[in-house]
Amino acid sequence: MKRNAASASAGGAMPATVRKLRCAVYTRKSTEEGLDKEFNSLDAQREACEAYIASQRAEGWVLLRDRYDDGGFSGGTLERPALRRLLADIEAGQVDVIVVYKIDRLSRSLMDFAKLVEVFDAHSVTFVSVTQSFNTTTSMGRLTLNILLSFAQFEREVIGERIRDKFAASRARGMWMGGHVPLGYDVRERKLVVNDAKAGTVRRIFESFAEIGSATKLVQVLRSERVTTKHGRPFTTSDIYKVINNRIYLGEAVHKGVSHPGEHAAIVPRALWDRVHAVLQESPRVRANRTRNQTPALLRGILFGPDGRAMSPTHTMRRGRQYRYYVSQAVLKGTEDCPIRRIPAGEIETLVVDQVRALLRQPEVVVGTWRAARADAGDLTEGEVRTALERLDPLWEELFPAEQARIVQSLVERVDVGLDGAEVTLRTDGLACLARDLGGLGAEARRAAA
Repeated sequence: MKRNAASASAGGAMPATVRKLRCAVYTRKSTEEGLDKEFNSLDAQREACEAYIASQRAEGWVLLRDRYDDGGFSGGTLERPALRRLLADIEAGQVDVIVVYKIDRLSRSLMDFAKLVEVFDAHSVTFVSVTQSFNTTTSMGRLTLNILLSFAQFEREVIGERIRDKFAASRARGMWMGGHVPLGYDVRERKLVVNDAKAGTVRRIFESFAEIGSATKLVQVLRSERVTTKHGRPFTTSDIYKVINNRIYLGEAVHKGVSHPGEHAAIVPRALWDRVHAVLQESPRVRANRTRNQTPALLRGILFGPDGRAMSPTHTMRRGRQYRYYVSQAVLKGTEDCPIRRIPAGEIETLVVDQVRALLRQPEVVVGTWRAARADAGDLTEGEVRTALERLDPLWEELFPAEQARIVQSLVERVDVGLDGAEVTLRTDGLACLARDLGGLGAEARRAAA
């Protein structure tokens, strides 16, 4: 009995249960090229990894069916959607072994891989490369891993240097190497080709800036004319400076501040470029002061003080800034008999413009304007006059200062300033002319429809 029991104990004992290890396969490809094929690089990597897991079935390895595939993502960063999802599953305790085709599929950066190993160790996760046999739990395995990663990072840096050298050589030959396509050009067969319609806008910007000398004023002009950028939005001063400093318009290719003759045609002649950049060489303060001096006084000749005499525009400089005023004739002639000696130009001009814009919305003004306009345009309707006057209000802020001054001079007969405010008298004939100008298109469209 004892002998039989001992024999059963020695020869018939059941083997210990093998612990199941949940294996996640991670695949990566740096570019999206070929990913649309029925069997691509990611499929090939996964097939090799699945075959390796199957060979370890006796060790308890079990394949997880979740796919962790990053197609079109560089190994130089950890910001990859499938990798982030894999790390989240590791932290949730759902993965025991990570299987990849090669180490560089997981990361090409030694620093990044050190961060990943910390996460693996913290959750007792093993890392396995199908084509590179090592164990990360031993010191020798870690040494092997660091050596392989060092070569992977070296390879990535060499590839980067080659790409940068090729880019620089191509730019030196004047080739277009991609990126944002400047206004005035299209790309055909990887080359810049002049778009004649948009090229006119570019030349207009250069010519106008050379004449005006102010990006702020130029933006107002372009917006009043509904001129837009390549993406269809209104121009900003930043857009203006980008255009006038872009040497592509000279027919040049620039790389790291060095210009080379380009393969594409120039849009802006050298003489115009030099004129614009001669203006840019001036002090911004000098250009701003000159622009302000050129800005017309909105109420010149139509602003009158309490004594009935005209108030004249003037300005003074303090600490490099210009301050504009309207001054009474009494002050200019050295007398003190006027209760209002001077008025800040900005305040009175804003007050008058606000009153004019409010008056243009009043029904009686609309009707009076329509009646006056019928003398020359008998088919102009009251609705068209109302629409024309309403159209001016939202456009006002986008008008160039000279155009604002012209409209105010044509609409306002006089502005009388008193101690209790200002009274604006409109020109009926000016309103009628403005309504005819703004409403002309509507009338023509109505006649064409009839």
